[in-house]
Amino acid sequence: MTGGGDPSLPPAAPLNLPRAILTLLLCQLAGETIVLAARSIYPAIAFPGPVVGMALMFVLLVWRKGPDDGLDAASGAILRNLSLLFVPAAVGIVQYGPVLRDFGLTLAVALIVSTVLTLLVTVGVFLLVARMQGKDGE
Repeated sequence: MTGGGDPSLPPAAPLNLPRAILTLLLCQLAGETIVLAARSIYPAIAFPGPVVGMALMFVLLVWRKGPDDGLDAASGAILRNLSLLFVPAAVGIVQYGPVLRDFGLTLAVALIVSTVLTLLVTVGVFLLVARMQGKDGE
């Protein structure tokens, strides 16, 4: 018996990975370009270009009714290897070991206190806005 697969099914189209990666990069480039153009008009804009690119990719995916097989494979490969992006952070922790040893407790306390303060302020603002909307709604 030679060959493989079900002969009643049409042959699978080959994956076009270069086009898929180009699509990802072009969306990011378009996002960076849009933010750069917006900053030239209004310099106070502090919005990351890749986030705009991600929104453009979302619009593209909605328009195309989902990713094609190549884009699905390329993005899956990127996500499967995403842990490699955390290697520089781990190297930084190892490289700055003496600093963490000397100031680690201070950094941990500052991190915890700032997180708690941020949560408290967020709750306070939420309650204030909820109270204001409650008075406006009556």
